[in-house]
Amino acid sequence: MPPLIYLMRHGETEWSKSGQHTGRTEVPLTPDGQDSARELGERLQRIQFSAVLCSPRLRARQTCELAGMGLGMEIEPDLTEWDYGEYEGLRSVEILAGRPDWNVFRNGCPGGEDPGRVSDRADRVISRLSTLEGNVAVFSHGHFGRALATRWIQLPIEEGRHLLLDPASVSLLGYEHDRADSPAIVMWNSSIARL
Repeated sequence: MPPLIYLMRHGETEWSKSGQHTGRTEVPLTPDGQDSARELGERLQRIQFSAVLCSPRLRARQTCELAGMGLGMEIEPDLTEWDYGEYEGLRSVEILAGRPDWNVFRNGCPGGEDPGRVSDRADRVISRLSTLEGNVAVFSHGHFGRALATRWIQLPIEEGRHLLLDPASVSLLGYEHDRADSPAIVMWNSSIARL
């Protein structure tokens, strides 16, 4: 049986709340972000995970720990958020004021990562995930999570612009009819905030 991937975005931070692009900057979870991470753990408590992979960023590690999966956590550097370079800390409205046609999935970020590099990271994560069995928990970030899902279903990374991902959400990446040659998005962006 191929693995079923539970993809979780980290809980709310002050920067995710304000819409600031947060790549390398270590911003902790807000109190609401901590609460939603605990609620995420409650939603997943009946699921047995064969592996727990997590971005090295503080906000992802805190989410994993507060969701009750910290003991089994393995840090996976390729799960880190997009490197926004010169756009680190800026909101989209600020970037679009100077570059009206900008989209991170198409243009990348000056001084940071381009879409090809992020696509390569996502492909490496997918290669690793394909070697695992059972239910796998993955704690990551908004833009990288969207890139991972897009590459999971074998689309060009630019198509990630069509997928939105809320803080403390869970999505499922699996396969149609449990066939490893038919990757599918089983569920997308399920969060308490959307209910």
